[in-house]
Amino acid sequence: MNRREFFVLLGAAMPLCVTMAAETIHRVGVLTLGSASGNASGIDALRNRLNDLGYVEGRNLVVEVRYADGNVQRLDALASELARLDVDVIVTFTTPAAQAAKKATDRIPIVMAGSAAPVELGLINSLAHPGGNVTGLTNSPGADFPVKQLQLLKEAAPKSSRVAVLMTSSNSAEALGFKAMQDAAPALGVTVVRFLVDSRAEIDLPGLAETHADALYAFPNATNWAHLNAILAYAAMNRLPAVSGDREWVEAGGLISYWTDWLDLRRRAADFVDKIIRDAKPGDLPVEQPMKFELVVSLKTAKVLGLEIPPSILARANEVIE
Repeated sequence: MNRREFFVLLGAAMPLCVTMAAETIHRVGVLTLGSASGNASGIDALRNRLNDLGYVEGRNLVVEVRYADGNVQRLDALASELARLDVDVIVTFTTPAAQAAKKATDRIPIVMAGSAAPVELGLINSLAHPGGNVTGLTNSPGADFPVKQLQLLKEAAPKSSRVAVLMTSSNSAEALGFKAMQDAAPALGVTVVRFLVDSRAEIDLPGLAETHADALYAFPNATNWAHLNAILAYAAMNRLPAVSGDREWVEAGGLISYWTDWLDLRRRAADFVDKIIRDAKPGDLPVEQPMKFELVVSLKTAKVLGLEIPPSILARANEVIE
């Protein structure tokens, strides 16, 4: 190659070098109540969708993840840490994480990758017009959805007649869901009994025994998640079919989980991040609702309980644990 050819090639390459050097680095914070292992698939779903949208870690993207490892009390400090880092967007997994992020900053955009009752909890003004700095996705599939879960429980365990519903007293969405279950219960041949799990320190298992329930239903909230092992140990000891919304429920020994597809919410959150990076205001982006749902069934637990899961449930299941 002669000198002339060399400088021609060098000149052609320079615009590309300048473009690469000038590419903006976007910083995305992720705040989650869970652990690294428990949230690995959700973080991957978010990262992969961001990659599809043109964001590549090490080139134009930095992802800062903060895990509370199940300790709600850690969320405020972790949210404040992300705010101090001055990330472009904070993505939150779980309702308590969204609340902590909202408390930490009213300036940095917040994208909920699944949050219950965001209007009732004051995170947004309305789904259509969120206002403020919070937008994203709610994981609440509607007040009538718990009825579908109750129907699944009765279908899988037809002898169940008294169901303890594990819920908090502060969640208005759960209150509406419980009311819907009460209204539907007579037609299903069951009685539903409210059992409050407001304390994150420990669960009142003797009090749960006093409900004389022969089946359990747990709303997918942070408190029930914190007590998951204790609840399922109680269910196993008393041979009670147990239904909830989190797939971890079934993986840990529950019978059935049916709820919003969490990974779909994590993926869709990336689209909000992209819009905000491109200068959309979070308060102008309508909050979206779940579109996909996931049914997971444990044949292993069914066998221990002496239950035979009907083909009608197995045919609908997204996953069956043998």
